[in-house]
Amino acid sequence: MLALLLIFVVGLVSLHVGKRFIDQQAEIIEMNADKQEESIERYVKYNADDIGLLLYYLKFGLANETPHLTGLSIGHRDIHPTIQNAKILNLEGQKYASRYANPMYQLLGKMDFGFVLVYFFPLIIIALCYNLLSEEKEGNTWGLMMIQSQNPLKIIRQKLLIRLVSILSVLIILLIIGKIYLSIPADAAFFAFVLTAVLYVCFWFALAWLVISFDRSSTQNAQVLLLAWVVLTFVVPTAINALSVNLYPVPEAYETMLQSRDGYHNKWDTPKAPTIEKFQEKYPQFSKYEHPEGKNFSWFWYYAMQHTGDEEAAASAKAIKERLALRDRFSRTLGYLFPSLHTQFTINALCKSDMTNYLNFIGQLETNHEEKRLYFYPKIFDNKPVSDEIWANFSQDYFEDARGVNWLGALLPLVVISLLSVAMAWRKFRAITSLSLD
Repeated sequence: MLALLLIFVVGLVSLHVGKRFIDQQAEIIEMNADKQEESIERYVKYNADDIGLLLYYLKFGLANETPHLTGLSIGHRDIHPTIQNAKILNLEGQKYASRYANPMYQLLGKMDFGFVLVYFFPLIIIALCYNLLSEEKEGNTWGLMMIQSQNPLKIIRQKLLIRLVSILSVLIILLIIGKIYLSIPADAAFFAFVLTAVLYVCFWFALAWLVISFDRSSTQNAQVLLLAWVVLTFVVPTAINALSVNLYPVPEAYETMLQSRDGYHNKWDTPKAPTIEKFQEKYPQFSKYEHPEGKNFSWFWYYAMQHTGDEEAAASAKAIKERLALRDRFSRTLGYLFPSLHTQFTINALCKSDMTNYLNFIGQLETNHEEKRLYFYPKIFDNKPVSDEIWANFSQDYFEDARGVNWLGALLPLVVISLLSVAMAWRKFRAITSLSLD
């Protein structure tokens, strides 16, 4: 009862951590939307004569919407920015700008419900199950059970079932509380999260049942189960992460930003014609515009120069995204073999807090940036009046990750590994029973 109470209290604390995170993200998104509206209004007021200069200052925000389900598993959300504010200048110099945060807190992460599920629940299961059979033998009651019962293992299974039902009851109660407390909609993602959590708990019971079936002492059972917990929750994820980093090295974002900035800063000291030709080659619709002869500056040349910076860093920027995607795919694939890692990947994907969400968000940022540049370029190059534009229409944009639920990929690995553990344990218990009867 103390163990169940402990996991329940820790679960409630994790739900509160998730609630605070969701509220914080909503507050940041709302505040940024208000600040963008206020900023545009102020800049339009003081730069009413030059739209090129005005758009040099204006920033347009894109918010990564945070589903309420994210409160159960924060994942990468506390590392990657929720909002990206970008001007229509070169994007690579702005893409990796993020809010400042204490790196120690980022290293520690947040104790969300996903952390409690993956790390704490197995420990409670181990504490409740490691001596189900061995305590009977060590207490000299196993022989009595063999004499008085036609199926003594049925009593052991019942003891295991009581613990399974107790743990699952706490888990379900916590998830119900979490659904209400975090205002999580009853959609496919939530039910997939529930099933994944239930199957993960069942896997640890199946593993405990398998270890017990080897008929070792309580001390040996506890050592094996704790070793399995350390390997599955710490050693394997660390090893796979190190392997993915070595197999798919990622260029530094800082290096990409420097390439981008050098790409346009150097253009101040070079002839303007090659920059303009390269820009018009990419966007032939702007071929009618020219840089005024004899002038050192024009907005046409300046924004073409900014775009050139992105072009020169394009290879590195593409490599970063591709390598991050390859790392994620590699880790997910190996994760199918290790339930703890697979569960973490699955619940992060369901909560839209995984690496794929971040890469999709960056992709949407690039699309939005391109659309706004192509929308404003003709107005800048033609020097359209600032008053012609309805600036109130440029509110903060929102990105919603619309990925569905991969039911087979989420649930099948846990089901298969659990059934294999139970099948192996069944064979071992048959041998124990036969030996005891002999």
